[in-house]
Amino acid sequence: MQSKGKHLKKVLTAAALAGAFAAPAMAQTNVTVSGLVDNYVGSMRMAGDASSSRVLNSGGMTTSWFGFKGTEDLGGGLKANFKLTSFIQADTGRQGRFPGDTLFSRDANVGLTGSFGGISIGRDLAPNFLPTILFNPFGDSFTFAPLILHADVPLFNASGWTNSLAGDTGWSNEIIYTTPNFGGFSANIHYQLGEVPGDNSKRNVGANFLYFAGPLALTGFYHNVKVNNPLNVPANNVQPAGNIPLPTGLTATEQKAWMLGGTYDLSVVKLFATYGQTSHDIALDDKTLSLGLSAPVGAGKVLASWANTKRTGSAIGADQKRNTTSIGYDYDMSKRTDLYAIVMNDRITNRDSGNSFGLGIRHRF
Repeated sequence: MQSKGKHLKKVLTAAALAGAFAAPAMAQTNVTVSGLVDNYVGSMRMAGDASSSRVLNSGGMTTSWFGFKGTEDLGGGLKANFKLTSFIQADTGRQGRFPGDTLFSRDANVGLTGSFGGISIGRDLAPNFLPTILFNPFGDSFTFAPLILHADVPLFNASGWTNSLAGDTGWSNEIIYTTPNFGGFSANIHYQLGEVPGDNSKRNVGANFLYFAGPLALTGFYHNVKVNNPLNVPANNVQPAGNIPLPTGLTATEQKAWMLGGTYDLSVVKLFATYGQTSHDIALDDKTLSLGLSAPVGAGKVLASWANTKRTGSAIGADQKRNTTSIGYDYDMSKRTDLYAIVMNDRITNRDSGNSFGLGIRHRF
């Protein structure tokens, strides 16, 4: 009996030790390496360009990126997570979207998710990002998507045209609260600290919502931007620190913007529409309408999109209009790889119009 007792004690001790070592192992963070490489060849000429350029560039349909993501199950439905992802110019191997871009300008955050929703702190999405990329047929193409071009991409040419939305597509020093999903509806509340001593009003705030119910999807966002995020800008677009760059070298210290959008999937064609406005603490306003469609054809989709921005205000003098139209075909070679071909026309009041085309390949890993 005594030997059996000793044996049982040894077994229980061994089991306890095994559990002690196994518990930390089970709680280890699950880290994945992922990314996307997108290169295209073509000819680019935006409105206001003096001539076209033959190019082999990165990011025709999606800005190339790579990085690390991880989650840890803390128990009771609570999870910790982090993201460290970096943009890359896959045609040259350079890091970032443009010269001076920070290493992890795509994502650099840590947070928690659970039944309460989620919270993220660090560098993360701006409130305008998901509503704009999910509600136009060209997605997050900063090269060929008319809505994205008008909202986020300045033209460094004779047109003097800058992007409508201030504050970048990602905000640094940011706190995001994400609600649980309520029958297809979710929302995100964004707050970016300006980190200016003695000036707590120097910050960005915003919110968005997303609703998906069968063939119908709806979205909207609002932001109040006072911080032009702490990322360097190209040397030919130097602006006073902390101010919001605007057309013709003007600056503002505050921008308010909103947008509503929707899609409806009829199976044979999916329809897209958005409308939004921006206003500033100087006399300058933008009103942007976009329409689009995607239609499955063969192993891919036909894509078409148009965006119109009307820019008004005494700060720029005469009113201006910009119209951009893109038509393309995106062919799925597999779940991870696709080929695309796109043509685009870009027009701005009193400027030479531009025609562009690109043929590219995109691979996710």
